[in-house]
Amino acid sequence: MYQRIVVGTDGSESAGKAVETAADIARSWGSSIHVVTAYRPSDPGMAGFAGAALADAGVDRLLKEGAANKIARDAVDQWCGGLSAQAHAVGEDAADAILGTAQGVGADLIVVGSRGMRGARRFLGSVPNSVCHGAECAVLVVKTD
Repeated sequence: MYQRIVVGTDGSESAGKAVETAADIARSWGSSIHVVTAYRPSDPGMAGFAGAALADAGVDRLLKEGAANKIARDAVDQWCGGLSAQAHAVGEDAADAILGTAQGVGADLIVVGSRGMRGARRFLGSVPNSVCHGAECAVLVVKTD
């Protein structure tokens, strides 16, 4: 039923619960799994407008991308043993990164943690809420908080 599963993580304990759940489902169905970590690409801001060198912005972007890659790879190593698994570091906000990856790989299921679904964040916009509303496939929200 589910051939390709996408799950997001920021490296937190609660996100780990979502990755663990996604990996368990992948094992049950013989699915591949795609673990996504988002990072914010550097914004040159006023330095770019003023004509200042952008080398620092490029280094900052590489550091952020490298850290996101490490988080995604660590989640794959910890939870996805024996599965066809791929780590993705995406330079967008978390919801867009998850949705874009899901669309790009043709996901049948997206798994997200519930963090942000209660309290004020649910009204201001949370990653799980945005993913649920924007997904073109099934979404599982795992109770993580």
